[in-house]
Amino acid sequence: MQVLKFGGSSVADAKNINKVVAIIQQAVKNNADTIIIISALGGVTDALLEAASLASDGDILYKEKLHEIERRHLTVVKELIPLDQQSSVLSMVKKRCNEIEDICNGVFLLKELSVRIKDAIISYGELISSQIIAAKLKSIGISNTWKDARELILTNSDFGNAAVDFIVTNKMIQDFFSNANANVFIMPGFTGKEKSGYTTTLGRGGSDYTAAIIGAALNASVVEIWTDVSGLMTADPRLVTNAKIIQHISYQEAMELSHFGAKVIYPPTIQPLMNKKIPVCIKNTFAPSDSGTWIRNESKLTGRAIRGISSINKISLLSLEGTGMVGIPGFSKRLFEALSNEKINVILITQSSSEHSICVGIEQANAARAKEVIDETFAHEIEIKKVEPLFVENGLAIVALVGDNMKNHPGISGKMFGALGRNGVNVRAIAQGSSERNISAVISVNDVKKAINVLHEEFFETAYKQINLFISGTGNVGSKLLAQLQQQQKHLLNHMRLNVRVAAISNSRKMFFNDEGINLSRWKELLQDAEKNDINNFIETIQKKNLRNSVFVDITASDVIANSYPQYLQKSISVVACNKVACSSSYNYYKKLKDLAREYNASFLFETNVGAGLPVIGTLNDLIRSGDKVNRIEAVLSGTLNFVFNNYTGEKSFAKVVKQAQDEGYTEPDPRLDLSGTDVMRKIMILARETGAELEMEDIANESFMPEVCMKGTVENFYKEMEKHEEHFFNLVSKAKAEGKKLKFVARFENSKASVGLQHINPQHDFYHLYGKDNAVLFYTNRYVEQPLVIKGAGAGAEVTASGVFADIIRAAG
Repeated sequence: MQVLKFGGSSVADAKNINKVVAIIQQAVKNNADTIIIISALGGVTDALLEAASLASDGDILYKEKLHEIERRHLTVVKELIPLDQQSSVLSMVKKRCNEIEDICNGVFLLKELSVRIKDAIISYGELISSQIIAAKLKSIGISNTWKDARELILTNSDFGNAAVDFIVTNKMIQDFFSNANANVFIMPGFTGKEKSGYTTTLGRGGSDYTAAIIGAALNASVVEIWTDVSGLMTADPRLVTNAKIIQHISYQEAMELSHFGAKVIYPPTIQPLMNKKIPVCIKNTFAPSDSGTWIRNESKLTGRAIRGISSINKISLLSLEGTGMVGIPGFSKRLFEALSNEKINVILITQSSSEHSICVGIEQANAARAKEVIDETFAHEIEIKKVEPLFVENGLAIVALVGDNMKNHPGISGKMFGALGRNGVNVRAIAQGSSERNISAVISVNDVKKAINVLHEEFFETAYKQINLFISGTGNVGSKLLAQLQQQQKHLLNHMRLNVRVAAISNSRKMFFNDEGINLSRWKELLQDAEKNDINNFIETIQKKNLRNSVFVDITASDVIANSYPQYLQKSISVVACNKVACSSSYNYYKKLKDLAREYNASFLFETNVGAGLPVIGTLNDLIRSGDKVNRIEAVLSGTLNFVFNNYTGEKSFAKVVKQAQDEGYTEPDPRLDLSGTDVMRKIMILARETGAELEMEDIANESFMPEVCMKGTVENFYKEMEKHEEHFFNLVSKAKAEGKKLKFVARFENSKASVGLQHINPQHDFYHLYGKDNAVLFYTNRYVEQPLVIKGAGAGAEVTASGVFADIIRAAG
C-alpha cells in the first residue's frame, strides 16, 4: 500500500492536474494498491474564506466571489474530462457550489461566522477537487473509489485545528480498506468530523496530515508528498539563491525544520509515520524525475553537522522579570498556564540561571492578548514591585540551525554566533534543547535574509563566500579599481573562493545599485543613466539592503564621505578608505573609527593612505602585533615630490615639472597639498598614530621649501607664482648638487615628535637611490636597530593605488 498526496499548487488548474494524472498512472503500474489524497485547487481555500468573511460582513460581493470559484471548477472539468463524460461531473460541481452558497446566504443574513460554519465552508475545496480528479482517472481507464475522509477520520470539536481520535480513526480506516475491493482510492484531504457529525478541518497543511493518518493506520510502504519543490532544502530558496535539496533527513530533523518555518511539510504529518517508521518522500509534481527528499528514522551522514536552516517571522518576545522570582517556585507554571488558557502557543523558551527573568517567543498576532493576560495573572506581584509588568518586543524572528549530528561537533554555536556577529546581526535570545538537534536565535525580522545567507554560507557553501562592495569614487583610481575587479573576478572565485560583487557605485553626481552585482563592463553607461547621488540616500539604501559581508570603499577626497564612516561601521559594514581625510583628521575621530570597527566586528582599513600600494601600514601593524617596538621612522612619502626633484634639472622650469607630475596622475587633486608638505604631514601622522602616538597635525614641524606667495590664491595662480620664483627652486637643487647630494622631502618620527622637510641626502643613504615616483619607509625598531626594515617602491599612480585598495578589500573579506 502506498499513499500519494498532491498539494494545491499541483492541482491548481487542468494543465497541472494532467501532470498529477501522469504521476498517478506510473504509481499504479508500480504498485497496485494506491491511496491518493487531494488538496483544494491552489488558492481556493483562501477564496472560500474570503467569500465567507464578506458574507459575515454583510457584503453582497460574496456572491461574485462564489461564482468565480464555481466558474474556475467548471472550467477545469471542461478542460479535463471528455465531453461525453462531463455531465455528471459538472452537476456535482454545481450541486456542491449551491451548497456553499446556501451556507453563505445564512451567514450573510445572520452576519455571523462561527468556526464550525467556517470549517464547513472551506472543506468544500477538497471535496470538489478530489471528485473531479476521480472522474478524470475513470475517464482514462483507471478504476477508482472516491471516499469521503470525513467518514474515516474522527476528531474533537476544536474547529479549525481539530485533534484526531486515533483509536477510533485507525479502526474505521482499517475496517473500510480491509473490506474494499478497489485498488485505487481517491480521498479529499484536510477534513474530518466530530462525534456530532459536524465537519472539522485539521489545520494548516491538513492534507499532509490526512495522508499521514491513512498511511500510519494501514502500515503503508511509503507516503509521498507531491508539491511544487523538489524536497526540503537547506534554506528557503526565496532567501538563499544557492539553497540545496536535502536528499536524506531524519524524522526528528524534518519535524524541527517544519516547526521552524519550512513550509514544504506540515509538522504533525511526521509524528504518526515516525511511530510506525514509515518513510516519507517529498517530490516535485513539475519535476517528477528529481530524487526529492527521503525522511526516515535515520538520515545518511553527509559530513556536515547541520542539515538545514529555517526561520519564523513575526515573532514577539515576552520577558517577565523581577527580583521576586528568584528562588520562588511556580512562576513559570503560572506564566505558561496563563498562555495555555488563552490557547497561545509558545514557540521558544529561555531562562537565565539566576531565575531573575524568563523569556518566551510567541506569534506576534497574540502579543497584545498575552500581555493583558500575564499582567493580570501577576497583578499582585506587579503591584508590590516584586515583578515588572510584562515587556513585549515585537518585530522579531527566529532563525534555527537543525541537525542530528550537531552534538558530535563542538563549536557549532560559536561558529553560528560568530558569523552573525561579524555581520552585525544582534541576537536577542538563544535556545538549545538537550538533544542538541536545534540551536535557535531570536533576531530582528529585518536581519532574517542576511542572517540566513550568512549561516548558509558558513555551514553549506564550500564553493565561495560572497562579498558585496559599495564603491564611492569613479575617478582615476576608482576606474582602475573597477577594471582590476573585473579582471580578477574569475581568479578570486576559482582560487580564493570569493564571489566579489559590486553592489553599488557612486560619484559626485550619480549612484547606481544592483543587489545581483553590477556588470563591470558597462558600469560607466549604467552610472550615467542612474539616479542623482545623495550621500544620505546612498547610506540609507545600503543599510536597508542589509547585505551580508558588506564593504564600503571610499576612493574620494571628500571630507563629507569621510565623516560618514561611523554610519557604516555601526552596521558592521567594513570600510576601506583610500581617502586620507578620516585618518588625518582629529585624533579623537581616528580613535573613534578604530573603536567602532572593533566594537562592531568590522574592518577599517586604509593601507593606501601611506605609500599607495606599498605594504607600509600592514607591515607596521605586524611589527607591533608581534611585540616589536618602533623607535624611529624615516620616510620619503611623497611620490609627487620625489618625481619632481628627480626630474628637475633646470632645463625645464620647476612649475612645468610639477605640472607634468599632475598630468601623469602623481599629485593630489590639488597639487599644493603635495608641494606644501601637507600630504606628507598627514602620512607621517597616520604612521605615528598606528604606533600608538596621539599626534595632531599642529604637532608636526613643517620646514616648507615653498615661497609663501605661491600657496595663495588659485591653482592657476600657484603655477604662475612658481614660474616667478624659478631661481629659488634652481638654487635649492644646485646647492645639494654641489655637495654631491640629492634633495628629498623626508618625514621623520622619533620620541613622539614628527617633522617634515627637504633634506640633503648623501650617496650612502637608502633614500639616495629613490627614482621616479618611488617611496621608501625605514622602520628602526628593537629588532631592526642598525639596519632598518626598508619598504621601497612606487608610492604614487592610479594603478598601484587601486591595487592597494584591492588588497584591503581582500583583507576585509577574510
